[in-house]
Amino acid sequence: MLQRCSAIIGAVTAVVFSVPGQPVSAEIGATVAKPSRAARLALAARSVRPSPACTLAGYGQTRRNAARGVGRGTRADIEALIKKSGADVAVAFRTLDGRDELLIQPDVEYHAASTMKIPVLIELFRQAREGALRLDDQIPVVNEFHSIADGSPYKLDAGGDSDADVYKRIGGRMSYRELADAMITVSSNFATNLVIERLGAKNIQRTADALGATGMHVLRGVEDDKAFEKGLNNTTTARALLALMEALAQGRAVDKASSGEMIAILKRQTFNDRIPAGLPPGIAVAHKTGEITRIQHDAAIVYADRPFALVVLVRGLQDPERGSALTADITRALYRTLVEAAGKASRQGR
Repeated sequence: MLQRCSAIIGAVTAVVFSVPGQPVSAEIGATVAKPSRAARLALAARSVRPSPACTLAGYGQTRRNAARGVGRGTRADIEALIKKSGADVAVAFRTLDGRDELLIQPDVEYHAASTMKIPVLIELFRQAREGALRLDDQIPVVNEFHSIADGSPYKLDAGGDSDADVYKRIGGRMSYRELADAMITVSSNFATNLVIERLGAKNIQRTADALGATGMHVLRGVEDDKAFEKGLNNTTTARALLALMEALAQGRAVDKASSGEMIAILKRQTFNDRIPAGLPPGIAVAHKTGEITRIQHDAAIVYADRPFALVVLVRGLQDPERGSALTADITRALYRTLVEAAGKASRQGR
């Protein structure tokens, strides 16, 4: 079975390890051999999940040593949710104290959708810190970009964007700070492309790599149809997004002050039907969603009593509401485990 699956997602195996001073991880479906990059990009571009046989093979081989606080019951609950949904799902969860984690298919590559706006935001603040630009600098709002496939020009359509306000500013100027806010809080594709054009995709990639997010690949701006047709897409893994969210939470994304500013922007996210929906009201969440056809993602820092970073990538569901509900259910299961563990520790302390 695994030999047949390797042509799509690489050989999947269970690996149990413990490194002194590091948490023992509950990892499901760890990828240890990848197919060619061209094959992975083609898979991401089609938004096609592996066959049921491959998916079950990946989910069925589980690390037996669950991290403290993420017990076998929680792992089984999440596996059951994924299996029932029929989706291809990756999960990367870790408490910010580093003691507990759960990884499900952490290195399988997905179309990044709008989660790629997280490294764009980080690179923007990095260049601001280095003095290459100022966040309050104003740049022209021009709706013309160039395909990485052949250099031909293309424009974005307000009807296909999640926000129309930036289009109202065409012919005028906007600050990087305004564009960053629109790029994250309402996921403006137009704002994103304006920023990427100034920063450079290669610079964004170098910064992601430096933060340990080597599974994130930022090739281009949004809605480059010719590049999409050639399989030239922005892709990510759950592990890569987890690395970026942890860097932000720990003040390592650029510096502490910049990380704090970026987290404040991420907390103003207006699409909250995924990870936040699986939490009790009042818990602050700094996050970025991503969605295209058959893709529903979310990457977050959750400021619960015991804070954690969580990434859920969902592929293969035509109805986005089902993908959102699945992410909320996974979040709910993980949060419940942390609450129950805290209650048990409190009782034992008494």
